[in-house]
Amino acid sequence: MKASIWHNSRCSKSRQALAILTEMPGVEVEVFDYLKTPPTRTEIEAVLARAGVRPSEAVRKGEAVVKDIGLDTSDDAAVLDAMARHPILIERPIVITDKGAVIARPPEKTRDVL
Repeated sequence: MKASIWHNSRCSKSRQALAILTEMPGVEVEVFDYLKTPPTRTEIEAVLARAGVRPSEAVRKGEAVVKDIGLDTSDDAAVLDAMARHPILIERPIVITDKGAVIARPPEKTRDVL
């Protein structure tokens, strides 16, 4: 099985989800450092739809950039635009397989798509 993870190595939850993936036999893991290579708005929208969550549910509301840009976190279109411009706003980690996608918080939710 192939799995990809939108990963931030500075995040303990992301590191824990990656560990779960790498410890699973038969799982080929692709690590996507979404801060270094930001996904497009279209990619973000598709992954969140696959996970069954609205952008407003997947935005990191505590990030300083939310206040800095005056983001209305209840406006899904504005949130998607902001996530594309400021990928730090994307909740992490996100694990994607052919079975679906999940925001792996807690990291054990990774198993939901394996």
